[in-house]
Amino acid sequence: MEREVLTYEGFGHATRELAQRIADDGFRPDVVLSIARGGFFLGAGLGYALNVKNAFMMSVEFYTGVDERLAVPVVLPPVPNKVDFSGLNVLIADDVADSGETLKLVRDFIAGEVNAVRSAVLYEKPSSLIKPEYAWRMTERWIDFPWSCEGPVVGEGLAH
Repeated sequence: MEREVLTYEGFGHATRELAQRIADDGFRPDVVLSIARGGFFLGAGLGYALNVKNAFMMSVEFYTGVDERLAVPVVLPPVPNKVDFSGLNVLIADDVADSGETLKLVRDFIAGEVNAVRSAVLYEKPSSLIKPEYAWRMTERWIDFPWSCEGPVVGEGLAH
């Protein structure tokens, strides 16, 4: 299977380009809400580039392997308190909008609390049910991200 390959250097350029698009669009987030784990990296980069110091993270499990996923995305604890987003402009950051289920879950979670919410992803797939406001690239391929393409150095449950 042909894959999209993103390097750390490419990730740096992509993050900066996305931040510039967001700034040019006039959206000024008060907080960046990263979807863990892949969204950690983008959220941190966008936070620095957009001068946003307020950062939150939400862990959502959905993918279990290449094209293998759970029936529905599952939020893992700790879950942020919705009131922390009350009246704010929130930028949701994730690595990819594939099915769009994860973005939808997080967007729906904060929807009634925020002033405005927008999402930024590195990659958007045409099949995504949620169209992010900001996407660096569109692809139909599986993506090899630099932080996950080699796998962990320890087995599951062994890190202490």
